[in-house]
Amino acid sequence: MTMTRSRAWILATRPRTLTAASAPVVAGTGFAASDGVFAMGPAIAALVGALLIQIGTNLANDYYDFIKGGDTAERVGPIRVTQAGLLSPKAVWWGMALTLGAAFLTGVYLVAVGGWPVLVIGLLSLLFAVAYTGGPYPLSYHGLGDVAVFLFFGLAATATTYYVQALTWSPGALLAGVGMGAFSTAILVVNNLRDRETDGAAGKRTLAVRFGDRFTVGQYVVCLAVAAAVPVAGIASLAWSPWTLLALIGLAPCRPAFQRVRDYENRPALNPALGLTARGVAFYGAGLAVGALVGAP
Repeated sequence: MTMTRSRAWILATRPRTLTAASAPVVAGTGFAASDGVFAMGPAIAALVGALLIQIGTNLANDYYDFIKGGDTAERVGPIRVTQAGLLSPKAVWWGMALTLGAAFLTGVYLVAVGGWPVLVIGLLSLLFAVAYTGGPYPLSYHGLGDVAVFLFFGLAATATTYYVQALTWSPGALLAGVGMGAFSTAILVVNNLRDRETDGAAGKRTLAVRFGDRFTVGQYVVCLAVAAAVPVAGIASLAWSPWTLLALIGLAPCRPAFQRVRDYENRPALNPALGLTARGVAFYGAGLAVGALVGAP
């Protein structure tokens, strides 16, 4: 392919996936603001750090999936720059290292603000960024990617964003993190359904590879159902404002996405469902934040 180097780097970051990193930070910040503990510096640093870790993870996936044979010419998803020869493996590895290094430096500030809990979560997040597809036991190759995404793009991101502003943990932010984690996992579920055949051929034992298409479609529905239940549970058990039901707007793009997941004719036809689900994550996080703010006493 012919493509400028700058365009190749933009492609390598996978911009459409970045809602999975930004949405939980937006949600956590919304809950912090509703409780009167919003702090601009930590909020911005949490957003920057989350985006850098997501980009670093994407670059690591691009590099390690190519090295391990997970990305081949038979790939049906969006272009991976290493496999396509747009960037060299060495360049992508260095891009990953520098991006995660920048995330580490951002984390130094957040550790100064929030102390050892932020240090532990930050180091685990950096480890996850590489261990998702790299290292001696890559999580995504052993069916653990879903759990990792739920934890790091849900609970950890949302609750820690609140913590670095309030310096205390919030049950509401933790519950919001459950919804964010479930919705972000839905993105991965579509990805794994699309890549089930090529992943299986490469020895990548995702849940979709292990249990098949029907299970994976059901998993997608369960992820969205959990996300939908979270604001209802928050209203019932934690006295959330009814305005947090605005988060359910995030389910709107998932209706056509589900139709594609359920009725797809070929694997590439699932690519639009990924974008729709990622859009839903953005709306969901924004809905939680706005709902918490509007309903604040």
